[in-house]
Amino acid sequence: MQDCQTIRTPSDVNCKIQPDPKGKSVDQTLYRSMIDSLMYLTASRPDIMYAVCVCARYQSDPKESHLVAVKRIFRYHKGKPNLGLWYPYEGNFELYSYSDSDFSGCALDRKSTTGGCQFLGPRLVSWQCKKQTNVSVSTAEAEYIAASAGCSQVLWLQNQLLDYGFNFLKTPIYIDNTAAMFITANPVQHSKTKHIEIRYHFLRDNSENGLIILIKVHTDKQLADLSQNLSCQAGLNS
Repeated sequence: MQDCQTIRTPSDVNCKIQPDPKGKSVDQTLYRSMIDSLMYLTASRPDIMYAVCVCARYQSDPKESHLVAVKRIFRYHKGKPNLGLWYPYEGNFELYSYSDSDFSGCALDRKSTTGGCQFLGPRLVSWQCKKQTNVSVSTAEAEYIAASAGCSQVLWLQNQLLDYGFNFLKTPIYIDNTAAMFITANPVQHSKTKHIEIRYHFLRDNSENGLIILIKVHTDKQLADLSQNLSCQAGLNS
């Protein structure tokens, strides 16, 4: 890989990584060690998190096509070795969060993927990228579940910061789906929401209790896409 050509994105948007039962098997130990190295790197490189998480799904039986996808991430990293997070000393110290989700992005089981990131002022302090456990029947449901996951992370950060004397109430969570905001504001259980698992509705409770507040943000300014969008480098400094 030392002499490989660099590439601009960690994944090919036109070629999704899928199970390849007829493909040629590769060394499982090598594949897992490469994934382990990349997972360690995601601690400071959220731009590769989505691609790494997708490749990590095939560690039990990796194929040659999966290894090619992993090598692509290394090629991308070689082209941007100095890209990383920047934590300025100056700036405000307010907690806020972005939450987003795709819709049925996984071609295998049609489950959506949650993306989220949390900031203290201009400083990115936490980020997530995880496939949802249930299949969503609408974009509103997928976004609502993603916002619930973001709320969990915000509550954890609030408790951690409270130990240092910082009490953040009504922490903004920016989402780009109006229907998901209406579900949070409207407690009426109708046909479009009654099937959503109860554990996700604690988002509504925390909104009513004033711990978080949902704010609409335009899709173009949705920073949670740094966990999903291959070309987004918001919050990163080269």
